[in-house]
Amino acid sequence: MQDQQDNGAVAVVTGAAQGIGAAVAHRFAADGAPVVLADVSPHVAATAERIRSAGGRAVAVHADVSDESGWARVTEAAHAFGPVGTLVSNAYTVEIAPAHETALESWQRQLSVNLTGTFLGVRACLDDLLDQRGSIVITSSVHAWFGLPGRPAYATTKGGLTALTRQLAVEYGPGLRVNCVLPGPIRTAAWDGVSEEDRRQSAAQTAAGRLGDPEEVAAVVAFLASAEASYVTGASIPVDGGWSIYKASS
Repeated sequence: MQDQQDNGAVAVVTGAAQGIGAAVAHRFAADGAPVVLADVSPHVAATAERIRSAGGRAVAVHADVSDESGWARVTEAAHAFGPVGTLVSNAYTVEIAPAHETALESWQRQLSVNLTGTFLGVRACLDDLLDQRGSIVITSSVHAWFGLPGRPAYATTKGGLTALTRQLAVEYGPGLRVNCVLPGPIRTAAWDGVSEEDRRQSAAQTAAGRLGDPEEVAAVVAFLASAEASYVTGASIPVDGGWSIYKASS
């Protein structure tokens, strides 16, 4: 993130109250960038306060990424620091149910937050991002590539985000780089209700032999947003400890 630190550009991170989004916000702030944390959760304010207590520059905005008016508040908060140089679209929602038990309202809500929210964020921040020759990093998931039961809408949105990544990279390059990370089994609040035995089984299905930490995803996001990744665009990078390439067979 050294390039963003030097030019004073702001990093906007959605879904930043906890988990991967919070880790990304902490990482960018530690690297010197002002950070705007957007989330529907009231806990986003506490996350921003922890960053400020550690010496970083951060502000929290309570916003629903699927609501265009929320993006006006996000960009207004960002411009108090400076132009937006990095957008990390990380907000998501999920309801676990098979397709025949997924209500239309649930399907539409997941598409609105996970996929349309990214589209709205890009539109809101695009002028700044192009002016700054900035970077977008989108959080997809290994669900974009592999079928797991009970997540038809979620997987659809995550697959759509990888396609959107490629489209945006072509549409707005060379002035703007757009990349995507695909986290696998990362230890976030989504695992709170999972038993220790199921966690061990999931860890055993990775080449790394363990669950990942949000900070490990944040490190990849920070690299993709930095000048060190200046020749990387349109890429979808798994951060899954080898989950996507691991197969067990006797």
